[in-house]
Order: sequence, then structure tokens, then C-alpha cells
Amino acid sequence: MIKLSRRLRSMEESATLAMSRKSRELKAAGKDIISLSLGEPDFNTPQFIKDAAVEAMNNNFTTYTPVSGYDDLREAIVEKFKRDNGLNYTKDQIVVSTGAKQSIANVVLSLIDQGDEVIIPAPYWVSYLEIVKLAEGTSIVIHADISTDFKITPQQLEAAISDKTRMMIFSTPCNPTGSVYSKEELKALATVIAKHKQLIVISDEIYEHINCAGKHESLAQFPEIFDQVVTINGVSKAWAMTGWRLGYIAASKEIADACTKIQGQFTSGTSSITQKASIAALQADPIVLKDMIAAFKERRELVLNALKKMPGIKTNVPDGAFYVFPDVSYYFGKKFNEFNIQSAEDLCMYLLSEALVAVVTGEAFGDPNCIRISYAASNHVLESAMERIRIALEKLQ
Repeated sequence: MIKLSRRLRSMEESATLAMSRKSRELKAAGKDIISLSLGEPDFNTPQFIKDAAVEAMNNNFTTYTPVSGYDDLREAIVEKFKRDNGLNYTKDQIVVSTGAKQSIANVVLSLIDQGDEVIIPAPYWVSYLEIVKLAEGTSIVIHADISTDFKITPQQLEAAISDKTRMMIFSTPCNPTGSVYSKEELKALATVIAKHKQLIVISDEIYEHINCAGKHESLAQFPEIFDQVVTINGVSKAWAMTGWRLGYIAASKEIADACTKIQGQFTSGTSSITQKASIAALQADPIVLKDMIAAFKERRELVLNALKKMPGIKTNVPDGAFYVFPDVSYYFGKKFNEFNIQSAEDLCMYLLSEALVAVVTGEAFGDPNCIRISYAASNHVLESAMERIRIALEKLQ
């Protein structure tokens, strides 16, 4: 028998990918599954971006790329940060990777040693803890719940910092809750961060443009912590380019150089064609996304209104991303046939079996009372899914 590494054995499978796999297996078996488990826009990549990819191929941009990305792409990222976020970086502070997930992993592997503490507000994206495990760091989880819109306070952050603290990882807009930190809330966190110069903060802003709250606010905007913040972004969500695989960081040159070194030994540079296509996306005025954002807002209202009609379901109003993260603990202890619901995981499996709807347990995101519902699907599909969920929940007694 092959002996797997301790490193691998310590890691959990991504719950979102696991549920997606189960959904595909059931669909292949002939089941009419509606999957609301993945964070993937159901829109197509805009034509002007695809045209840029074709042009790149026709111009023979099909060879190895620089590890940190083409110069013209990194310059486009610099201009994007200046235009959209008021942040001033130079080209050598940008590193392009094969998705935002790799960008986060590069930073963590570059900075975290065994025993270093990494603060992670919960609910959190499923991969944060696993990436910290890979680096042999220790995750210190700060819990926030629906009563505070799933946002942590400066007091909680201060209390979590120790002499072993090296990093914090958080997202705004947040996956899985959709919560968006305001400028005032970020400023309050920045005041704490500025007192601890050893603390590097990964600010995951991949859902920046899918924001119903108004202007997106970046943590790095506060000069006193600018050099302590690593901003993560990419093209997957806003530009419906999930399969193209491109993310990037903006950081101090020292951190950028470290990430380039790490990446140079793992994957080298991102696809040449993807990079050229991404230039077109980054140079476009974000106003072209208004119809997509309006569609997501309409879908959000559809799902929230449906959930309000289901007894015991508690929700916040998510201002960003495309998820609802309802508290479903009302159903714990209820039963139907062979199903005995004792956890969010149990409820997810029940909904998959009884309603043929795939959602993800909140346990994977650090909140065992919730489930994550993605509304990155058409109105018709969402209406059908919500009705199926309603009928299934009514059967639980």
C-alpha cells in the first residue's frame, strides 16, 4: 500500500468541489439535480475577451511566459488598481498566477513557517485553512455570526493577535456570506493592524465588482498599512472567466519577489493566451458589467424572498458576491423517513437526496449552523430549486 504524506493526510477535500462531484455523479445516473454548490457565474465570457484570445493565438503568443506575467498584463493590472481602487503599485509589485487560489497559496508558502499563527475570520472560504495547513502554520479562527452580518470587530482582531501572529486572511466581498466591509469598518481594522507591524494581511477581493453596496473599498487604501496588505484579485468572477485560470497579487516588492520564486518552482508562468485575453478584461471599463450585476441583484432578491417564506430560516442581506448563507439550525433534530437531521451536513445530504438540490454545508466555511446557496444560476433554475427546498423542508418534523 502506498504511504501518503502526513501533509496530504492532514488536509480536507474542498467541500464545494466534493458536492459538485456528487452532483455530477447523480446527474450521470439520471437524476435531475440542480447544483447551487459552486461559485461560478453562469454567464459566458464576453466576446471582446475571447476575440483578444484568438488574436493572441494568431499572433503566436503560444510559448512559455515570464513567471510573474507579461509586462503589458502587469502594467494593465497596475492601471486597474489605480483606476478602480486608488492604489498605486509598480509593475514589479504584481505577480500573475494560475488563479487567485494559487496567488493565496504563493503568499502563505512564502511567509508562513511551522507554528506561525494565521488569523482567519469565520465564515471563511474553504481553502484558507487548508493552505495554512500546507505551510504548517496554525489557524486562529475568529468567529462572527449572522447577528453581526458575519463581520468581525476590531476588538476581536486585537484579542486574537499574539507574538506568534504572522498573517490574517479575509475576503470582502466575502465568500461564503456575501458580506461587504464598509470603508469605516475597514478603517477600524486598519487601526489595529497598524499597531502590529509583523502582521501581513491577505485581502481577497476577487468578488470586487459583484457588489450591490456601492463602491468597493480595498483594505490597502489606508497608507499606514499599505505595505502590510497583499491584495488578491483576478478575472474569474466578474468577467466570467473561471476556466481561464488567472489571478494576481499586488504587494510589497519583497513579497512579490518571494511569490515569483515559489511559483517558478511549481507552475512557472500562467497561460500566454489567458494573459493576453485578461489584458482586454482589465482595460475595459467596469461599467460594462452593470447588466450582470443587476441580474445577480435580482437573483439575490428572488432567493431571499423564497427563504423568508420557509419557517425557521434566518438570513442576512448579502451585499456582494453571489451567495446566501442562511442559518438553518431550526431544522436540527427534525426527521423524515431515514433522515435524522443533526447538522448542516445532514441537511445538505437530505436536500440532495429529497429535493435533488446541491448546496454546501456551512461547517466547511467555519459556521456549523449555516448552508451556502449559490445564486449564480438563472431565475428559472433558482425558482425551481427554492420550491424543491421548501417542499423538502416541510416534510421534516
